[in-house]
Amino acid sequence: MQQLRIRDRSGAADGAAVDTPVDLGEAMPYEPVIETLAHDGDITVRVRGELDMDSEEPLRSVLEDSVSRCARRVELDLSGVTFCDCSGLNLLLAARRRAVLRGKSLTVRAASSAVRRLLVNTDTWPLFAGTRPTEDALSEGQDDLRNEVAQLRRAMRTRPAIDQATGILMATFSLSSDDAWAVLVAVSQNTNTKLHQVAEELLTAINGEALPDALQTHLAAAVSALGDAAAPSG
Repeated sequence: MQQLRIRDRSGAADGAAVDTPVDLGEAMPYEPVIETLAHDGDITVRVRGELDMDSEEPLRSVLEDSVSRCARRVELDLSGVTFCDCSGLNLLLAARRRAVLRGKSLTVRAASSAVRRLLVNTDTWPLFAGTRPTEDALSEGQDDLRNEVAQLRRAMRTRPAIDQATGILMATFSLSSDDAWAVLVAVSQNTNTKLHQVAEELLTAINGEALPDALQTHLAAAVSALGDAAAPSG
């Protein structure tokens, strides 16, 4: 039985880290290390390892607890995250929404290149970057709300193309919707291209235009990687 070691300094004497084992079953090949540190009512959550569908549940539990316990904010240090997929992104967005509804904030203080690419390419980075300090707290909250509305409007404009591209991948490669989304995100990250731009390139191919060679190569690699991951190990 595999265990995840969650290091929690918030209740330990002299700032010492306390390891708390959490059973994860036998499904997680790469165990992330999650560490929490409380300071003046705020909580910092540091994550190292891979953040995907197999490893998201322990972090979900830690973030829910941290949002409940913190006085004002939860800061994420994701500089040690080596891989993050759409499951990890959805988890972060849900945790941020939970914090906002409680009048608190959840921001990313540090991010690895993998996390930064995913947030930038999905236009969600501004939601986690925090807002600039102002003397008027109400004005700051209004600015944050306006920024989020702008990001959501942009996502709504680009969503139809992404949905259509997902359907194309499902039909072309016999993929599930989750796998097709994972392919889109992987190609977006590996080519440093906005997600909606990758989707639009795929849509133009349906009209007879050839995909750029680089995009074809990364698309084939992403689909192949799914097959390798699904294949039983020898």
